[in-house]
Amino acid sequence: MFESVPVLQQLIRMDTTNPPGNEAAAIHLLRDLLESAGIEVAVYAKDPARPNLVARLPGTGDAPPLLLQGHVDVVTTTGQRWQHAPFSGDIVDGFVWGRGALDMKGPVVMMAHALARLAETEDRPAGDIVLCVVADEENHGDFGARFLVTEHPEIFADVRYSIGEFGGFPFQLGGTKFYPIQVAERVGVEFTLVLRGEGGHGSLPRRGAATAKLGRLLLVLDRKRMPVHLVPATRMMIAGMVEHTAGMVRVALRSLLDPRRAGTALRLLDSRLGALQPLFRNTVSATVIRGGDKPNVIPAEIEVTLDGRMLPGCTPEEMLAELRSIVGAEPEISYRVDAEPGPAEPDLGLFDTLAEAIRAADPDAVPVPFLMPAVTDGRWFARLGIQPYGFTPLLLPTDFDFQSVVHAADERVPVQAIERGAAIIYDLLRRYAR
Repeated sequence: MFESVPVLQQLIRMDTTNPPGNEAAAIHLLRDLLESAGIEVAVYAKDPARPNLVARLPGTGDAPPLLLQGHVDVVTTTGQRWQHAPFSGDIVDGFVWGRGALDMKGPVVMMAHALARLAETEDRPAGDIVLCVVADEENHGDFGARFLVTEHPEIFADVRYSIGEFGGFPFQLGGTKFYPIQVAERVGVEFTLVLRGEGGHGSLPRRGAATAKLGRLLLVLDRKRMPVHLVPATRMMIAGMVEHTAGMVRVALRSLLDPRRAGTALRLLDSRLGALQPLFRNTVSATVIRGGDKPNVIPAEIEVTLDGRMLPGCTPEEMLAELRSIVGAEPEISYRVDAEPGPAEPDLGLFDTLAEAIRAADPDAVPVPFLMPAVTDGRWFARLGIQPYGFTPLLLPTDFDFQSVVHAADERVPVQAIERGAAIIYDLLRRYAR
């Protein structure tokens, strides 16, 4: 049996920044470890430098296969100031430091460790356990999950549920320790807005030029928000939180269940729980602006890219109408959808089992369903009718701000959280065996 923390340190020291990725060394390390535990492993690659691993532990056939999925590519560290080198994998003050510690080399090691541990026992799960470790999650999945789902769907035949990023770590509200378990996620929609105006020589200012329209556009996007929607995954989360809170926190949370009062309640809770905002709205963020190529020429056209995120059950056309109501009639708007919109209602058939595994590790835990505001590889597996869950159980200190270090400087994870997380996933697999 391999030790989880030293393996995580090795993976962090492999620079898999995407692009270009170069995940091969990480995949081969995991392949060797799993094969040494007697587990069947196959490798699939669109590009040899960017392979994907599929490990399978056979079950008794009494239940559908269960998919564990994660990625070993990471985002850039360029321009970030780290207290410790981002690819050192050093252990300092009880934390493993480095890019990928949380997103998502740490959880991948937890999954691999749990699978190898189960393989060394007499227990056999009710259904096959399939571990899929992929490349390219941080850049559309063309070499990773999207490639596997499109080119090798037979790997995932009869799978009903998948477990991947993110969920199963705590946050504190009103004296209660909640553990969100992701049951749905928003869909990426890329909007392109084109603004036009009179161009000309920079020495002759044009009033109402495309640059002025750009300023007004960015200001209105900063000030205005899209309408509130109470989708099923968010309703279930808030209802679960209401049951375990009291006082003004409970009053504010109950207001979120009323669409007429939700906007006001969100403003009141923003300083305490700002992460709730994107669970109630379609959102857009201006990310790329193109226009002008000479200092002395006023551009006649400016293009603005908006990173849009769409709630489950909403259509791109509905989101476009909401955006149009904010920005007005003038900009030309086109869009590209990252993946098919997911179902409005999640399949909660595995939720209770995941919740039991968390409560067994932390008796004070209150698991609640969660809508992921971003996107994960779960969207690609959902194409095959698989219900994705975000379940990477990390018993983090309640004062540790998970969101502030993912994709940011000083990403790190407690050593104990990795070891206990691997044990929770092992417990989950044993529960699936029963």
